[in-house]
Amino acid sequence: MKVTFRQLRVFVEVVREGSILRAAQSLHLTPPAVSLQIKEIESQVGLQLFDRIGRRLSLSTAGEYFLVYARRLLGTLKEAEDAMARLARVESGRLTIGMVSSAKYFLPQLLAQFHTGHPGIDVRLRLGNREQLGAMMQAGEVDLGVMGRPPRDIASRAEPFALHPHVLITAPDHRFARAESVAAQDLAREPFIVREPESGTRAVLQEYLDEYRLRPTFVMEMPSNEAIKQAVMAGMGVSLLSLHTIGLEWNAGLIATPTVEGLPLRRRWNIVHLSARQLSPAADAFRRFVLARGEAHLATMFRRSAAAGDHAGPAAPAADFG
Repeated sequence: MKVTFRQLRVFVEVVREGSILRAAQSLHLTPPAVSLQIKEIESQVGLQLFDRIGRRLSLSTAGEYFLVYARRLLGTLKEAEDAMARLARVESGRLTIGMVSSAKYFLPQLLAQFHTGHPGIDVRLRLGNREQLGAMMQAGEVDLGVMGRPPRDIASRAEPFALHPHVLITAPDHRFARAESVAAQDLAREPFIVREPESGTRAVLQEYLDEYRLRPTFVMEMPSNEAIKQAVMAGMGVSLLSLHTIGLEWNAGLIATPTVEGLPLRRRWNIVHLSARQLSPAADAFRRFVLARGEAHLATMFRRSAAAGDHAGPAAPAADFG
C-alpha cells in the first residue's frame, strides 16, 4: 500500500471528529480535500473503511482494524521525531497537551507564559476526562496530560505541581451560605447536581460521601462544570466542584462556598505522561516549566480571587488556593 502519513493523519482525524466537515476545519483543509484523501486510502486498502448513512460516518469492520494500525504508525513516527529532536536538542515543533475540563480555567494562562519563553513550539490543547486523556496518550495523540488523578490501567508517571481543592457550592441565598458552619450529615438531605461518572470531580465527591456515609439524591447529572454552576446559581441544588472553576461567579457574588465539615478536599494537580515513552525536548521543557511555576501561578490567580470575593461566601484558607 502506498498510504502516506499525511493520509493516516487525515483518516484518524475524521474518526475522531466523526465528520468530514469537522475534520476539515480541524486540519485547515477543505472538505473535498479530506474526502479525496479518504477515497485514496480506501482505494489503496481495497476495502471500505467507513459506513456512510447520509452525512453520518461510522467505522466499518475494516476501518476499525485499520485505525489500530494507523494510530500505531503515527505513534511510532512521533517517537522517531522526538528521538531526533532530543539528539539535536531542538525546542520546536508541535506539543499537544491534554487537560481535564477543570484545568481550562488556569492552563491557557500558564501556556501563554510558557510560549513567551519558547516561541518556536506550536502548542495544541485537547480536552477530555482522565480515561480519554489516557487513551490519547497511548495513541500518541497527546504528549502530556494535566489532571488530578492519573488514568487507570496504563503505566504513567504523575508529578504533582499544585494543590487542587474541592468545595461545596450553593446559591448565595441558600441556608448553608448563611450558616457559620455545616455538618457533613446535613448534606444527606440536599439535592446534588453532579458530573458524569467518568470525571475526576465525580470521583472526589464519591470519596467524600463514602467517608461520611452519605447517600444524597443526585437530581441532575451534567457533562460540564459550566452547566453545573448555572444550575446551582438557579437554586436547583448544591454541588462539589474544584475551587479553581468558580472564580468569576464567586467574585461576582453569584455562588457561595459554605464552611462544611471535612471540606475543602485537598487533592493535587498532576502533570502526567506515559512511563515508557521518552519526552521530546519541547514536552520536557513544558513539564519542567509546570513543575517550577504551576503552584505559584495558581496561587496568584486564586488568592487574588479570594481577596476580591469576600462578599461571595466564606473564604477558604489562603493555602487552599495554590
